[in-house]
Amino acid sequence: MANVFVVEDSQPMIELLQELLANVGGFDVVGSCSTEAEAKLWLEENPGAWDIAVLDLVLAQGSGIGLSAHAKRTHPAGKPVVFSSYASPGIRAHCLKLGADAVFDKNESPAFLDWLAANR
Repeated sequence: MANVFVVEDSQPMIELLQELLANVGGFDVVGSCSTEAEAKLWLEENPGAWDIAVLDLVLAQGSGIGLSAHAKRTHPAGKPVVFSSYASPGIRAHCLKLGADAVFDKNESPAFLDWLAANR
């Protein structure tokens, strides 16, 4: 069972992710938040409590772009993955450079689900 931390500002998207993870199986959502500050605090207070962090880039406050690096600092074995509507080639390269294990546009859901299944 892989523990998943979700950073997403859209409640409907959080619910969709939870449903997708339940359908794939082998995942437990251990936390979620909608702002950069909340995400950083949760990561600092829960090092090692997550295996995969699903990160959106556009948040209610702040940005998810630097959260991959922050996540890796708090839990080097964890796998931050960006799942955002703004995953252009340049943003994708920048996120990977900052420590994301993978980057997916939200319209790449099948590839995202394949990655999750391979990393649980």
